[in-house]
Amino acid sequence: MSKIRVGILFGGRSAEHEVSLQSAKNIVDAIDKNTYEVVLIGIDKNGGWHLEEGSRFLLRTTESELPQLPASGENLALVPGKQEEQLVLLSGQRTPGSLDVVFPILHGPFGEDGTVQGLLKLANIPFVGAGVLGSAVGMDKDVMKRLLRDADIPIARFIVLNKYSATEVDFDDARDQLGLPLFIKPANLGSSVGINKVRDREEFDRAVRDAFKYDNKVLIEECIDGREIECSVLGNAQPVASVLGEILPRHEFYSYEAKYLDENGAVLEIPAKVPPEISERIRQTAIKTFSTLCCEGMARVDFFLRNGEEIIVNEINTIPGFTRISMYPKLWEASGLPYGELIDKLIALAMEKFEREKGLKTDRA
Repeated sequence: MSKIRVGILFGGRSAEHEVSLQSAKNIVDAIDKNTYEVVLIGIDKNGGWHLEEGSRFLLRTTESELPQLPASGENLALVPGKQEEQLVLLSGQRTPGSLDVVFPILHGPFGEDGTVQGLLKLANIPFVGAGVLGSAVGMDKDVMKRLLRDADIPIARFIVLNKYSATEVDFDDARDQLGLPLFIKPANLGSSVGINKVRDREEFDRAVRDAFKYDNKVLIEECIDGREIECSVLGNAQPVASVLGEILPRHEFYSYEAKYLDENGAVLEIPAKVPPEISERIRQTAIKTFSTLCCEGMARVDFFLRNGEEIIVNEINTIPGFTRISMYPKLWEASGLPYGELIDKLIALAMEKFEREKGLKTDRA
């Protein structure tokens, strides 16, 4: 049997570019080369698509830093509307051929927010993970929280600012509504980029300015004094939840540095030491969150556990990290699904979703 051609799509324009490179490297290292033919597609920080050679894949700057996308690589385009050979080299010298499925491992805007998912749908290529809607609402924390609130899923209290209303809420308003300390974050970003914990007016003003560097919409959230619990979800119509994991950060909160740069930045306790009845409630809430937000394929749902029993959903990540210290694959490994088999399952779910959607009518004939 011929191998399944899998396009690993990584990099991107977001502030989480380097995290995406590291996640992609782990997937490439773990994928079964006897079953899959891997095609590496790197997106640079300007949004250009490149066909990458395996020998030059993800060059490292120094041992302590995340890898970088090589400076060169054949420029590539994805052509919507074609039924095969949708990838085209801009040099015109040859075609990379057709892809059977794409594994997008793009974190943040321009990759995890429905933009790339829409392009892949137009190009008629199956892809791993949530579709356009699930990706978009999962990325926008404001919309996500409003949908969860309407579904009676507990969330932290929050205020939303945008460029036009930023002056309508000041430090005193936020403090009176949400208490202190506060968390301020971009609405559409992840990996703790642009997030600040604030306790006074000076920190508040500085944090709002910082968050607006990354997005035109900013969230101000109450600080939840609770344990940080995470749960991985896998599936399409009938999703299942993993065992739970707990993050024990050694930084003030689970920052970008703690997640990706400092190997000792946090302890991941898997499985989390949570009573069985609380664990089951969290797992069921993770599945409900996944379904409420129209997700498919995979997601990681992050919780706070306050006072030992109050469950609060923090957020969902529709393309969770796949680095060697990432929680999503570690939770499935602890649940009996090793890393390589997890990749197999995600690809199978992508192709199942594609076949299901292919059966839908697109005209009135």
